[in-house]
Amino acid sequence: MGPTMTEERTKARPAPAPPITEVDGNGHDQQSIAEILDVSKHKLSSVRTKTLTPTERWMQYLGFPLGILVFLGLSYMPTPAGLTVAAQTVLACFALALVWWITEPFPPYLTSICLLVLLVFRDVQPMEKVLGVLGMDVIWLNIMAFVLCSILLKTNLAKRLSLHLIVRFGKSALPLLFAFMVIQLGLAPLIPATAARTIMTLPFMLVAAAIYGSTVARPNKFGKNLFQLNLFGISIFSSGFMTGSTCNIIAVAFLLTMGNTKVYYTDWMFAALPVAIIAMLAAWLIGPLFVFPLRGAQTKPVLTGGITEVAGALKEMGPMSWEEKKGAIIFLMVVFLWCTDRWQMGWFGFEIDEAMAAMIGVVLTFLPRYGVLKWNEADIPWHLLIFSCGAYAGGLALQDTGAARWAVGSLFDALHIGKDVNFWVVYVAVVTIAAYSHYLLTSKTMRTIILIPFIIGIAQQFGFTPLSLALPAAFTLCWVIGLPISAKPNVILFSTGQYTVLDNLKYGFIVTTIAVITLIIAGFTWFRFLGITP
Repeated sequence: MGPTMTEERTKARPAPAPPITEVDGNGHDQQSIAEILDVSKHKLSSVRTKTLTPTERWMQYLGFPLGILVFLGLSYMPTPAGLTVAAQTVLACFALALVWWITEPFPPYLTSICLLVLLVFRDVQPMEKVLGVLGMDVIWLNIMAFVLCSILLKTNLAKRLSLHLIVRFGKSALPLLFAFMVIQLGLAPLIPATAARTIMTLPFMLVAAAIYGSTVARPNKFGKNLFQLNLFGISIFSSGFMTGSTCNIIAVAFLLTMGNTKVYYTDWMFAALPVAIIAMLAAWLIGPLFVFPLRGAQTKPVLTGGITEVAGALKEMGPMSWEEKKGAIIFLMVVFLWCTDRWQMGWFGFEIDEAMAAMIGVVLTFLPRYGVLKWNEADIPWHLLIFSCGAYAGGLALQDTGAARWAVGSLFDALHIGKDVNFWVVYVAVVTIAAYSHYLLTSKTMRTIILIPFIIGIAQQFGFTPLSLALPAAFTLCWVIGLPISAKPNVILFSTGQYTVLDNLKYGFIVTTIAVITLIIAGFTWFRFLGITP
C-alpha cells in the first residue's frame, strides 16, 4: 500500500530547524530576540527551583538548627527589665523567622506560615488578627499591582517601551542601569506610593534583564544589579522629597506638634535630595563594579546583533495596537489617581486610596468584551503574598506587644549617653540606629511613629533643637533596602527571583552604610550650612 497524500506532504515538508544559539563569554547560550522577549517566560507566579552555590547550601543546612537555637535562647532567657513575657516571645518568633528567611532552609512563604502559626500557638496574637493580615490594604495593593503589571506584559506595551529604552541607553550595562536610576528619580516627587512606582517600572526591568541574559530560569549578575538598584532608587529617592512617602509627612507633623518646628517642602528637598543622589550614584558604581561585578560580555546585550537586533524588533512591532492603547489608558488612569491624591478631596469630596485606585483599574481590566485580561492571564504570585503576610503579622506583633519600642530604647540605653555628651555623638548614634532599624521594623509608618517622637524627646532632654536630630533621622525612614520583607517594593521585586535574600542583605547593607556615612558628613557640612545642625 503506497503512501497517502498526507504522508507525502509530511515527507516533503522539511523538519523545523532547531533554534540557532551562540555561546556568550560566560558559556551561556544566546537566544534569539523573539525568545528573549517572550513575556510568557517571565511569569512571577511560578515557584522556581534554583541551583544553589556551596555557600547557600551550607546556609540551608545550618539555618534550620540556628533558627531553633535562637528561638529557644530568646524564649527562655530571663525576661529583661521593661519587656513583657509576650513581647519576649514575639521577639523569639520573629528572630526565628528572620534567620530562616535569610538562610532559606525552607521557602520564604513556608517560613511565613510557620511564623503565623507560632504567633497563635504561643498566644501572643489572636488568630483573627493574624489571619486578618491577608485583608490588609497593603496585601490587596500587592494583588492589584501584579494584575496591573500583567496588563503591560500581556498587551506588549512593556515590550514596546522597554525596547525604546534599550535602543536609547542599552548599548552597555552601566548607562542602562543609570537610565533606570534617573527614571526612579523622576517618578519620586510625582507618585508618593513606592509600590506604585515599582509596579510601573517592573515590566521594563523584566524585559531589560532578559535582553541582558537574566531570565526567570537563569538570573545573572546584571539582573541582581538591575532589580536591586531600582529597589534602592525607589526607596532612597523617596527620602529626597517630603511627598516621596507618607512616613515623611508623618515625621514633619511630629516635628510641628512635638518640636514646634515647621518644615517646608523646599527645606526637606534642599537638605535630603543631595544626600539621596550621592548615595544612589555610589550604589550605581559599587554594585556593577564590586558587589556583583559585570565583566566583558556581561556588560553587553546577549544578542547576536546587539542593539541593532533590538531596534529591528521594535520596528517589527509597527504602530500601537488597540489592545496596547486600552492597556495604556487603564494604566495611565490609575497613575493619574495616584498622582492627584492630594487634590482629590477638593475635586470629588473624598480621597481615593492608592489600593482603591489600583482596584478601579483592575475592574476595568477584567471587564468582559472591553477589558484586556482574563483571570487566568493575571500573573499573581500568591506565594509571595503569603510571604508578605508573615512579615506584616510579625511586624504588627512587635508593635502591639511593645517589643519594637523596647528594642529601640535598649539600643539608645546601651550607648550610655550622659547629660554632658557632645552633640555629634548623639547625632551619629541617632541617624545610625534610625537607618538600620528597618532590619527589625518592617513598616515605615511604624518606624516613624516609634522613632521620631523618641528622638524629639532625646533632643529636648539634652537641650538640642528637635530639628537637628529628628529631621536627619526622618531622612532615613525610606531607606528600607536591606531585606525583602522591609517594604512593599522589596516584596514585589523579590518575586522576580532575580536575586536572593542574601544578595539583598549584602548589597543593601553596603548601600545603607554608604548612605549613613553620607548623612553623617552632611551633618558636619551641608546641614550646618542650611542651619539644621549647630
